[in-house]
Amino acid sequence: MIQNDLFLRAHRGEAIERYPVWLMRQAGRILPEYRAVRAKLSGFKELVETPEFATEVTIQPVDLLDVDAAIIFSDILVIPEAMGLPYQMIEQKGPWFEQTIRTQAQLDKLDTDIDVQERLWYVFEALKQTKAGLNGRVPLIGFAGAPWTILCYMVEGHGSKTFSESRKLLYTQPILAHQLLQRITDVTIAYLKGQLAAGADALQIFDSWAGILGEAQYREFGLRYINQICEALQDVPFTVFSKGAIASLPEITQLPCTTIGLDWNMSVPLARNLVQNHKTLQGNLDPCVLYGSPQSIEQETKKMLNSFKSQRHIVNLGHGVYPDIDPEMVKVFINTVKNYEITNNANS
Repeated sequence: MIQNDLFLRAHRGEAIERYPVWLMRQAGRILPEYRAVRAKLSGFKELVETPEFATEVTIQPVDLLDVDAAIIFSDILVIPEAMGLPYQMIEQKGPWFEQTIRTQAQLDKLDTDIDVQERLWYVFEALKQTKAGLNGRVPLIGFAGAPWTILCYMVEGHGSKTFSESRKLLYTQPILAHQLLQRITDVTIAYLKGQLAAGADALQIFDSWAGILGEAQYREFGLRYINQICEALQDVPFTVFSKGAIASLPEITQLPCTTIGLDWNMSVPLARNLVQNHKTLQGNLDPCVLYGSPQSIEQETKKMLNSFKSQRHIVNLGHGVYPDIDPEMVKVFINTVKNYEITNNANS
């Protein structure tokens, strides 16, 4: 039994007394308590792969920020590692893969017989420990990267402003791209099912690089595979967050998921008009609002809340919280949401 189930009720379109609120990347980054845990370890990957520490930093924002949901501390790149493509996380630079997938021969070297329970045991164990540690206070969110975003890292080998190697692959070797995307999709479905079995109450897919594709390409190389994942995980509170894919929003809203995540460039009224009251929306305050004064944060947050016109909304930022934002300003945002009265125009 979950004591604060606002987040789950909002997913299902049930009546809520106020809007639930949480933040992407809330586990870590802004919290001194997180940095204290990180200081004990060799780096980010050790934190991800050590269940007791991942559990501790997952629960921190529930204790310190009073958010309405926890999201497991992990990384989207555990999937390529489970597929046989290990990565490093280099401080100040981000992920780095020694090997990339740009040819059929390289794809053929990836593992095909993958036991996600064995290879990603540390994520499932962290979920179990976190579920016990939360003791029913708030729901626990599991997540994975969308296949297109995972492909980007597997092909480039690192972060990029353009992901030109990945996009080139779509034009020069589309069959290879589809083969890799399908393999990522299959592993991701097994991984997310495992997260549910380990205690996750809801799931989210992050398509961080959705916005670098045109509408037709995103339909073929992005949404096609997200749709497979959604279909395999129906009847679960499930959010799809496709950052930057503004032109594809009408198609994104047709996915068989419960909730559509919006970035800060996406119009809440437009999205609401597309989904009517059949889906929940999540988002979408500009994270940079939190650099402002308490008064401006409260004003901008209320402006966003006034645009909702439906109870089917989960409040979040339009992207992950930035690491140099003052936690006290995050609390202003959260408290503004919690003190906001849902008016009659949001009773539908």
